[in-house]
Amino acid sequence: MFKERVVVITGAANGIGRAAAEAFKKEGAHVAVIDMAPNDYFTGDIADEQTLIQFKNQVIQDFGHIDILVNNALPLMKGLDDCSYEEFNYALKVGVTAPFFLTQLFQPHFRQGGAVINIASTRATMSQPQTESYAAAKGGISSLTHALAISLSGKVRVNAIAPGWIATTGQTFSGANNSQHPAGRVGKPEDIVDMILFLASDKAGFITGEQITIDGGMTKQMIYHNDQGWTYQP
Repeated sequence: MFKERVVVITGAANGIGRAAAEAFKKEGAHVAVIDMAPNDYFTGDIADEQTLIQFKNQVIQDFGHIDILVNNALPLMKGLDDCSYEEFNYALKVGVTAPFFLTQLFQPHFRQGGAVINIASTRATMSQPQTESYAAAKGGISSLTHALAISLSGKVRVNAIAPGWIATTGQTFSGANNSQHPAGRVGKPEDIVDMILFLASDKAGFITGEQITIDGGMTKQMIYHNDQGWTYQP
């Protein structure tokens, strides 16, 4: 399905990004990744403008164009009590500015029918305490998705995925961790990767500007004190 296509993925040394890179490679794609952690293509901090420019130049030098961009890198999660001005802005650089700037840098190099897939989060619309930097970044990329879809209309489709709880380090769960999900389990990277592959494919040719939630049904479940076994303990 993706034979000889050029796929760029941020934050692909681990977790969802790594699983996506492996899946695209199995489909015959050329995959260029960037991550702060060591990887087999480009190591660097996407919060830095010059790093993004150097990465883009390397990709175009190696492949001449791109077909698919997956903005997956993980923003910093800190909150109202302990997040500094610099840390909050850093989270926004990773989570919003870099996806925007990479799309801008690659815009002339996308082949017709290309796709951008942004990894948002259910935390864009719901929160735990002390998670403001992450929530703001994910809210930003959610809005950025529909804006880019309109600006790139006719050439590149832009969609987002909002994962819920995804076990990205291979851990297993049981009991309430699973049963609290209407789907009966915590998510796996493959649950997100399958949707990335679909949205990147020609099968999704009439889908753009959308955000698809994959969270095992958690955001559809109403929670009230003493209902369905839930109790609130302030």
